Amino acid sequence: MKISLTGIKPTGNIHIGNYFGAIKPALALTEKFFGVYFVADLHALNSNPTPKELQQLIYAVAATWIAFGLDTEKAIFFRQSDIHEIPELTSILSAVTPKGLMNRAHAYKAVLDKNAESGRDPDDGVNMGLYTYPILMAADILLYNSDVVPVGMDQRQHVEIARDIAENLNRIYGKTLKLPEGLIAEDVQSIPGIDGRKMSKSYNNTLPVFVPEKELRKQVMRIVTDSTPPEEPKNPETCNLFQIYKFFGTAERVEEVRQLYLNGGLAYGALKQELFENMLKAFQPARERFNYLMENKSEIDQILTQGAEKARELGRPVLARVRKAVGIDK
Repeated sequence: MKISLTGIKPTGNIHIGNYFGAIKPALALTEKFFGVYFVADLHALNSNPTPKELQQLIYAVAATWIAFGLDTEKAIFFRQSDIHEIPELTSILSAVTPKGLMNRAHAYKAVLDKNAESGRDPDDGVNMGLYTYPILMAADILLYNSDVVPVGMDQRQHVEIARDIAENLNRIYGKTLKLPEGLIAEDVQSIPGIDGRKMSKSYNNTLPVFVPEKELRKQVMRIVTDSTPPEEPKNPETCNLFQIYKFFGTAERVEEVRQLYLNGGLAYGALKQELFENMLKAFQPARERFNYLMENKSEIDQILTQGAEKARELGRPVLARVRKAVGIDK
């Protein structure tokens, strides 16, 4: 089977936008591809988290994917920092990567633009991890002979840069690395946050999956709605509460609710309570599995360690081929 690679950066509470927009589609790929999944803890170092915080985030993101159904017997799941071949390949790829390519990376340009708006030095707050992260990402992708990398439209550049770097190495040293393709799911729906903007941790407008029930209900009840009274008609297409509800109601119930919007008779408070109950029901198995794993972290360690061994077996021949091609191995 062709290989699909997915990297997951440990960045905090997983919310329903993460699940429907990234996790669920990525897990579905195991029907067509051999899945390679990893926790991108080296990338997380760019934001300088405390060691304790980072360890907790690593466990949480690993538990999340396992709880949502990642079959670690049929796929490879590991921690990025356990693969010692990654830093070596990153170093080799750095030698064939033009600086100009890094200058065009979206994350770096975003920081430059933000600094310019604030009147700060262009490189204020930029560490070399941030600046060269596309090279580390290219090593992540190329080490395992990845055929496809599922990404959103805003992440397409990651795969394009990896291809450019691989092409540079192949042009200089002969065909050595496989060129990956970006797999962009055009039909993935975007879920609005509780304030109507795109759901994002940076906006603090998310509906986290694994928080305690009381905290989840509080967030659901904070979903912004207008002041239209229950008996008055409303437009479901412009209501972020309805746009979120659609992911958790049956087709029949969603249509019933739509008619209540159009004809009058819908109370926002009642719909929020129904949404909360539907979310608990939908995620109950995953929440139970997640909580169990977070209380038994040794099981997560075992899964990630076994996955790392499989990942290194997959990556060693590729690194050996690159070492030979560039002349540092006989």
